Amino acid sequence: MSKQANKIRIALSKGRIFKETLPLLAAVGIEPDDDPETSRKLILGTNQPDVDLVVIRATDVPTYVGHGAADVGVAGKDVLLEHGSEGLYEPLDLRIAQCRMMVAGFPNASMEGQRLRIATKYINSARRHFAAQGKQVEIIKLYGSMELAPIVGLSDLIVDLVESGNTLKANGLEPIEHIMDISSRLIVNKAAWKMKHARIKALLEGVRAAVESKNNE
Repeated sequence: MSKQANKIRIALSKGRIFKETLPLLAAVGIEPDDDPETSRKLILGTNQPDVDLVVIRATDVPTYVGHGAADVGVAGKDVLLEHGSEGLYEPLDLRIAQCRMMVAGFPNASMEGQRLRIATKYINSARRHFAAQGKQVEIIKLYGSMELAPIVGLSDLIVDLVESGNTLKANGLEPIEHIMDISSRLIVNKAAWKMKHARIKALLEGVRAAVESKNNE
C-alpha cells in the first residue's frame, strides 16, 4: 500500500472551528506546518508524516468526508443536520464552537399567524422545527446578514445561530424560541473507519481524552 493510501486526511474549516480544534489535535501530537489564516495552501502538512489537514468551507466538510476525500473531519451539528450525514459516522461531540439555533425577531414579534415568513440559511432545520409545531411557514433562504431581513420587511422572523446575542441586540432583535444546542462533532468516513481502523481509532480515543480533560478543568 502506498504512503498516500496510508495517510489520514482531516477536513477542517477556517475560523472558530479550526482554532478550537487545534488544541485537541495538539493533545494527540498533531500540529500543522502552516497557519491556514495566512497560508494559501489548501492541504496543510503536519508534524506527523501520515496526517494532512484539508482546509475547506464548513458546509463542504461532510461532503468531503462522506465521499472519502477526507477520512476524518470536524463539522458543526447545524451543518450535519442541514446537509446530511450519508457515508459517515459521528462518534464524538467535541463540545467546541458551542452556540444555539434560535428563532429570533423583534421583541413584539408573534409566532402565530398565517404562513409566517422565515429568513434563514438553515432551511431544513427551520422547516422541521415549524412542521413539528404544525405551523406552515414560508422559508426565505439567505446566506448572510439574517438580522437585516425583519428590519427591511423581508421576513417576520429569522432562524440563525446565536452565541452571545449581541448582534441581535444591536439590530433591535432578540431570541424568541430555542430550537437546539449546537456544537462541533468529529466525523469519520465509514470506509476509512474499516480500512484505517487502528489509526483512526487511536486518533479518536486521543481526542476523546483531550475533550474530557478540557471539560474537567
